[in-house]
Amino acid sequence: MAQDETRSIDQLNEEADIAADYLEGLLDIADYEGDIEMGVRNNRPMIQIVADDDSDIKHLIGRDGEVVDALQQLSRLAVQQKTGERSHLIVDVDGFLKRKRQYLRDLALDAVDEVRETGDPVDLKPMNSFERKVVHDTVREEGLRSRSHGEEPHRYVSVYMPASAVEDEDLDDDVDVDVDVDEEYAE
Repeated sequence: MAQDETRSIDQLNEEADIAADYLEGLLDIADYEGDIEMGVRNNRPMIQIVADDDSDIKHLIGRDGEVVDALQQLSRLAVQQKTGERSHLIVDVDGFLKRKRQYLRDLALDAVDEVRETGDPVDLKPMNSFERKVVHDTVREEGLRSRSHGEEPHRYVSVYMPASAVEDEDLDDDVDVDVDVDEEYAE
């Protein structure tokens, strides 16, 4: 199935069911207590793992969401193995992605404020593609520009005024904006 094709709600629900079964098995093996909630959001299957025990759930998030990322990748592979199609499934644990997205929006808004105050570009720390996508979207909503620089894993975002407001000569000509980001964590 082409990436641009829209999947039916039944197909998306099937992907969510496959992923939920897979994650339930993993949680049982690891002896974690947790509830799995499924749904479809923005034409993507979504799995949310929630638990009453804060200490256990933190292990499922990991440092900077590393475990959430791994669970998502494993779940996507399980879905692909069953359906033969690549999935854009989103896995979240205890609202981690929502909190991270808000943190990134706040970080981008702080950079926007600084650029507006000084007129100078602001470079942010290196980020993964999800993080850069959130920053680019926020900056664009605020009417400023952003551009990614560098190579993974040190790729970072610069926030700057539109060319009409300030000369663009200080920015590298050979860098590109992250436009082909796999929106793996899209809302």
